Amino acid sequence: MTRTLYALVLFSASTLNAQGPSDLEKLPVKRVVLYKNGVGYFEHLGSIRNSQDVAIAFTSNQLNDVLKSLTVLDLDGGSIGGVAYGSAAPVERQLGDLRLPLGEKSSLTEFLGALRGARLEVRTATGVITGRLLSVERKTRMGGGATLEVDYLSLITESGEVKTTEVSPSFSVRLLERGLAGKVDRYLDVVGANREADVRRMVISTVGSGERSLFVSYISEVPVWKATYRIVLTPKRAPLLQGWAIVDNTVGQDWEKVQLSLVAGAPQSFVQNLSQPYYSRRPVVPLPGALSAAPQTYEATLVPGSGRITGVVADATDAAISGARLRAYDAGGVLAGETTADAAGRYELQGMPEGPIRLDVEAPGFRRVFVEGVMPSAGTTAQQNVHLPAGATVETVTVRAAAGSLNSSASTQYPINTNINAITARSGSTGSGKGLGSGVGLGGVTANKASLPGSPVSARPASTVPSEVDDARSRMEPAARAQELGDLFEYKLKEPITIPKNRSALVPIVQTSIAAEKVSVWNERAGLPRPQRALWLNNSSGLTLDGGSFSVLEDETFAGEGLFEPIRPGEKRLVSYATDLALNVNAHSESERERVSRVRVLRGVLTLHNEVRESKTYTFRNEDSSPRTVIIEHPVRAGYELRGDVQPVEVTPGWMRFRLHVDAKQTASLVVNEARTIESAHKLTNITNDQVALFVRQKSIDKTIEDALRKILEQRSRIQDLEGQKSDRDDETEKIFDDQQRLRENIKVLKGSPEEKTLLQRYTRQLNDQEDRLEKLRKEIEDLAARQEKAQAALDQMIEELSFDIKL
Repeated sequence: MTRTLYALVLFSASTLNAQGPSDLEKLPVKRVVLYKNGVGYFEHLGSIRNSQDVAIAFTSNQLNDVLKSLTVLDLDGGSIGGVAYGSAAPVERQLGDLRLPLGEKSSLTEFLGALRGARLEVRTATGVITGRLLSVERKTRMGGGATLEVDYLSLITESGEVKTTEVSPSFSVRLLERGLAGKVDRYLDVVGANREADVRRMVISTVGSGERSLFVSYISEVPVWKATYRIVLTPKRAPLLQGWAIVDNTVGQDWEKVQLSLVAGAPQSFVQNLSQPYYSRRPVVPLPGALSAAPQTYEATLVPGSGRITGVVADATDAAISGARLRAYDAGGVLAGETTADAAGRYELQGMPEGPIRLDVEAPGFRRVFVEGVMPSAGTTAQQNVHLPAGATVETVTVRAAAGSLNSSASTQYPINTNINAITARSGSTGSGKGLGSGVGLGGVTANKASLPGSPVSARPASTVPSEVDDARSRMEPAARAQELGDLFEYKLKEPITIPKNRSALVPIVQTSIAAEKVSVWNERAGLPRPQRALWLNNSSGLTLDGGSFSVLEDETFAGEGLFEPIRPGEKRLVSYATDLALNVNAHSESERERVSRVRVLRGVLTLHNEVRESKTYTFRNEDSSPRTVIIEHPVRAGYELRGDVQPVEVTPGWMRFRLHVDAKQTASLVVNEARTIESAHKLTNITNDQVALFVRQKSIDKTIEDALRKILEQRSRIQDLEGQKSDRDDETEKIFDDQQRLRENIKVLKGSPEEKTLLQRYTRQLNDQEDRLEKLRKEIEDLAARQEKAQAALDQMIEELSFDIKL
């Protein structure tokens, strides 16, 4: 059998009407896949005979999606003659073709203005005017002390006279121009078409002989399917997660026994107005916005907390096995850690990730044992002892971790079923068997109706009913199989489902045990007066949980509801559902003035690390008769680091989460110490005595650094003294040069008289004495320069060799 995919051929409305198919038949819907971005994938499959036409009805919006995704296959060797659908030009285009300048929403004045130049007969209370319409004007007039706006019509009669009349309630117009009434009728037909049903029929023409199968697929705009969950908390069982999907059929065709899949993910999709003959480009329509609601959601983990697994490896007689090798693997099969048991058989594995852990234990002379489902978590220690049977190491034994193996003094832990993926739930039998009513079918699922107190189907005491409800709930089976679908996640219903058009259905898609810790969450910036009761979920189900609302049932009583965002397998998430009225909280901050925490001297630079310290104290009073585990969300602030021993169990991009245990009727506090470091740098060549004195007063430096700085200052003082002496001699040399210039100028003017000869001799002696002094000054300056250079070299070496890094 040859299967051929044929090209899509589109016919105009005139071609469709000319074909006039005599036996339009609908192809039944066989498969539907709904996505979270508002589109659905549909498959139709039906029988055709000979060259038969098949029709499918769509709205205009659906047709746009169909035209860009339609696939048609004749599965038995026939061919596709074409695909046609009814089309019409946009309203604006149709109105433009009328040559009547009117919009879709026109007033009487606008309508009359569009008739300018037409022959009209106007009747008023005072008479009849016939002529061609010249204009429609709005004028203002005074009447009764008020300003009124009145419309006036101006017509030109056949005699050439211009007559004006007021548009009043008694005013009427008759169209005299030939063909104008028909245009107005067509205009009214166009604007009235919007009231008609928006149905566009697509006709698929086939060519062939005999009976054949026709396959059609496409995507179409549909309502977003919604997920809603129930989390059931009971003291005897692991928390039960039950998920339901709300599905709406609004496509205009019944879904009868269709294969339905629900995909958690949003493939890229957009809208193009392909069904209109003329269209303009428009922006891509963004995906639907996120669900907005009052309940809080919490950030996903950025830095996970570390868990621990401890225990003893022993043989069948409880004798310790020394040197046993243990390896731990996470849910994805990645090695998370390994260790060796000590002489007493004890072992400890630290830094374990959240989620189920698989232990691989082996020792010479014993069979290899695999322990499945060990569940450590942040702030807790999982105690898991291992017994190795005697035998060869090639023989293996697989066991399940015992429920409730987590030990924590600061939390309420529900027992964890480590074999949740292996549970096979069965629905209760129909009839009157042991307190259960008859099954109610929904999409191939039989849901048990439990007997409640006062129900006519049960005469047992009310005290026995909750356990039966819990048993029945645990036996329920989801109607969908979950599986990865590339980057998406699919819930595929196991049995076909029937949903008539314009009806909705509630379908169970998830039924699994889940690890959960009951806590209270406090976030000061949330603006809430009290902490929120919450569950710290660890998605140990192996399924991707699509985001949605959830309700919490505790001891068969409604405890609250909330929202969570999509949670991947193995991911941990806080979800709040109620206000914790038993906890009172007070928070206050303290800050410490800037102080030096570290001093570094390197390569001639003194760097002071000044630290601003702040502390936040959270105090909780528990008025309940049971203890509380409080998760405190403290903000992550840029530049701040934690100080002290208090460390978070988890970090998100915006918050650090700390765990605090509060006993019943007790008060407990948590102090978070943080510090912000500010660096200041000082060149040693520029440092002054005043700065050193200030550092000493502020206790920024110790005695060792102070002595080193003092030596540098003393050496700098020697260099400055030599520089001063050299500068003094330079000044004296300059003065001698100036005086010699004066003496030489005086000698030039002397003539040779006895008095002048005596004066010449005196000037000559002065010049000789000055030259002797200059010679001496030059030697002293050279000596001072050499001494200064030597002192500077010593200072440079002293600074280069000086190196400190002291934490205060």
